[in-house]
Amino acid sequence: MDEPRAVVAGVGAAPEALGGERGRRALGPLVLVVSGVLSVQWGAAVAVLLMPRAGVVGVVTLRLVLAALVLLVICRPRVRGHSRADWGTVLFFGAVLAAMNLLFYQAADRIPLGAAVTLEVLGPLALSVIVSRRLGNLLWAGLALGGVLLLSGGGFDRLDPVGAAFALAAGAMWATYIIFSARVGQRFPQADGLALAMAFGALLSLPLGILEAGSKLLVPSTIGLGLLVALMSSVLPYTLELLALRRLPAPTFAILMSIEPAIAAMAGFLVLHQSLTFTDALAIALVIAASIGAVRTQAGRRAEVRAERDAAREKLTAARKAGNDAAPTGQESGLK
Repeated sequence: MDEPRAVVAGVGAAPEALGGERGRRALGPLVLVVSGVLSVQWGAAVAVLLMPRAGVVGVVTLRLVLAALVLLVICRPRVRGHSRADWGTVLFFGAVLAAMNLLFYQAADRIPLGAAVTLEVLGPLALSVIVSRRLGNLLWAGLALGGVLLLSGGGFDRLDPVGAAFALAAGAMWATYIIFSARVGQRFPQADGLALAMAFGALLSLPLGILEAGSKLLVPSTIGLGLLVALMSSVLPYTLELLALRRLPAPTFAILMSIEPAIAAMAGFLVLHQSLTFTDALAIALVIAASIGAVRTQAGRRAEVRAERDAAREKLTAARKAGNDAAPTGQESGLK
C-alpha cells in the first residue's frame, strides 16, 4: 500500500487526470502504473522480511523517516506562507498516513500479504460505493463481501482475527487518506503537501520505533533495507504514478490499481513463500472484480452528469441566441 494511490476510488484525482484524453491507451502509462504496483507490493514483502530485525513499528519508522528525507530533498517544500487551516490539513494528513502504515504492517505481520491487501482495499471500495450513490454499486459491494467471506473461510479465525481487524482498519485509514489527499493537493503545490505530511508522520512514529527497536534502527544493513522499502513503497511508485496520471484518465488508473491484491499475493508467494489456495485466489478475484465494477460505475455516472451538464449548456446557449435573434433592433423599435 502506498501514498500515491489517492485516486483509487476515483476521489481526489488531479483535474488534469480527469480531463485528459480519454481515448489515449498508449502502452507507456500502463507500464508505469503496473510497475508502481509491483514496486509497492515487493516493497511490502521486503518490509515483512525486515520485521524480525527491527519489529513492525521499527520498520514503519524506517520507511516513513527515510521516505520523508528523500521527498524533502527532492521537493524542497516551502514552509512559509501557509495558513493555519493549511497546516491543520497537512498535519492531519500526516497522522492518517502514519496510522495507515502502522495498521497495515501490523496486519502483514499476522496474515498473508495478499489477504491483508485484499481486506485493505475494502476501504477505498466502500468510499467509491458511497460517493457514487448508485444502487448498482450495492451489487459490487455484495460481490466484495462474498470475496471477503470466502477469503476468511466463513470465519476470520482462519486468518487471525487481529490481523484481519488491522487490515480493515488500514482500509478505513486509506479511505480517509484519499479524501484528505485531495484537500492537501488543493492547498499545496505539486508534492509539497505529501512531503510535509510524510515528515510529520515520521515524527509521530519515531518515538514508537525507538521504543520498540532502539539501537537496532542504527544497524547499517537494517538502514539499507529500510531505505529499499522507502524507495520501493513510497518514492518510486509515487514518481511512476505521477507520470502515468498525466496521460491516463483517473478511472483507468483506478481500475489498474485494483490489481493490487493479486500482485500482493504473488509477492507473498514468491518472496515470503506464503501459500495461496484456489479458494484464496477466487476470493481475491472477486474483490478485484468488485473494485473494477465500482470504478466503472462511478466513471459512467460522471459521464452521465457531464453529458447532462453539456446538454443543459447547449440548450441555454440556443435559447439566448434565439432571444437575441427575436429582439427588435433600435430602428425597428423607433418605427413602432
